[in-house]
Amino acid sequence: MGVINNVAHEIRKEGVISWLLRQLDVFITKLTTGLNWNDLRGLARGDDPRRPNPRLTVHSESFWFHIKPSYYHQSVTKLTHTFRLGLLSTYFFFIELVTGIFLMIYYAPTPQRAYGDMLNILSNVPFGELIRDVHRLTAEGMVIVVFLHMVRTYLTGSYKKPRQFTWLTGVVLLLATLFLSFSGYLLPWDQLAYWAVTIGGSMIDKAPPPVLGKTTQLILLGAPAIGPAGLLRFYLLHVLFVPLLVIFVFFIHYYKVVRVGISLPSSEEEVGQDTAKRVPADKRRYYLPDVFTDEMMLLLLITFVLLALIVLNVYPGAPLEHHANPNKTPLHTKAPWYFLWIQGLLKLGDPTIMGVVVPTIVFGFLFIMPYIDFNPSRKAKDRRFAITAWMLGLSVFVILTWMGTPFFKVASPPAEEVVQLMLPEEEAGPVRETDWAQLQLGEWDTRVDVPGNAESTANPTMQGLMEEYAQHIVVEDVKAYEKGLDEGLPNGYGKMIIEEWQDGLKKLTMRVFWQPEGSDEQTFEKTFFIDEESGYAR
Repeated sequence: MGVINNVAHEIRKEGVISWLLRQLDVFITKLTTGLNWNDLRGLARGDDPRRPNPRLTVHSESFWFHIKPSYYHQSVTKLTHTFRLGLLSTYFFFIELVTGIFLMIYYAPTPQRAYGDMLNILSNVPFGELIRDVHRLTAEGMVIVVFLHMVRTYLTGSYKKPRQFTWLTGVVLLLATLFLSFSGYLLPWDQLAYWAVTIGGSMIDKAPPPVLGKTTQLILLGAPAIGPAGLLRFYLLHVLFVPLLVIFVFFIHYYKVVRVGISLPSSEEEVGQDTAKRVPADKRRYYLPDVFTDEMMLLLLITFVLLALIVLNVYPGAPLEHHANPNKTPLHTKAPWYFLWIQGLLKLGDPTIMGVVVPTIVFGFLFIMPYIDFNPSRKAKDRRFAITAWMLGLSVFVILTWMGTPFFKVASPPAEEVVQLMLPEEEAGPVRETDWAQLQLGEWDTRVDVPGNAESTANPTMQGLMEEYAQHIVVEDVKAYEKGLDEGLPNGYGKMIIEEWQDGLKKLTMRVFWQPEGSDEQTFEKTFFIDEESGYAR
């Protein structure tokens, strides 16, 4: 009763409105650990703080802000110095956590449920497709941003003393990011995921000595081949163990960043000097409000760009192909794009050396690089060898990535390649990407001069498809000749037969014809079905 009487007395003395405003101010001060309403208004307007400065109290008392420095050197806050890549990678990881928890609600990691749950998320769960697209896009964006963050650190020499251990934890975070993305690759349980992870699992099996490789594979997959045990293990790695590792190493990494400071531009320091922690008063840029405002505006911009890429269909969406089938290997199976360079290495020689030993040497070198680089200068003019080595390494990486694609050392029959380009087994392709209603019933021929085929030239959509079809036949014939294959596609042409199979379902028969000199005409045929609700055409 005493508390109520005191409150009533205060209200009578101050008035209801004044008392409520004062209580609101007290609540805001507690919530912000030191900033009252007027302080927040001053932050928004860019006013100078009152004395003593309550904005510094936030960094010592707030749970969220205590890991952030209260001020930075103004040179390191320029966008072009760090591009805020560390912040962006952290933000992408946060988005991964939020969207991942949402997807976990509707997903069960069993071969019997996984694929059906993905279909349910895409078709029945409110905003399910959007959440999955955001999750997939930010996962791939996180791989790119973490990689670029390390590239920026390398090119500016920011890994040098006293930041060697910071670099080392960054390499751990890069590996964890790659494995975090790779472990989630299997969860849809479709053909694309199943066979991509199968490639990765086969590389683990090649690790020397054989007993180590096979044991590691059994621990990771739970069996010689991917099955229920492997799916459950990948799920636990993806949603629990790897995220915990990322969080743990991130705080070590960021603690070292704060402890030694962000390196200044090399032009502002003498060789061998490190003055990041000695910031003159006139060079300070306080986190509140300046740096905080910059970061929030950047994150808002990135959020807008991510959503725009998805809503405007610039990003084609997270793929979901046919249900995983261990008995059918899709044509041109490939690893995730960030591991294509390893798949390219596998095409060059022994899988143990190229798939295990070489990547281990590459990442091992990244770990020890700061400790064996004895050049104290971070200036580009003094690091010509290091920068040249980086450019050479990047060129090799790009070439190996291309070699990992189906365009290098993959020799399928030319006719099969033509159909694969028009209607891939596990991707969309130009035919599926065409609006379902525009796939007009009838028999279409790539030879526009064939009698009775004038209709294909009167239908712009089908005319475009037939022109692309014909172009692929010509290109594959030339490739076969260049590769020295026994048979190309001489006098080749193609047909596409579209039939209404049932309501909302069309049957497409792709036929490729060719006639070698002195032989009868030969044919390759493949049949597909496209549902009106397939969602390929965006």
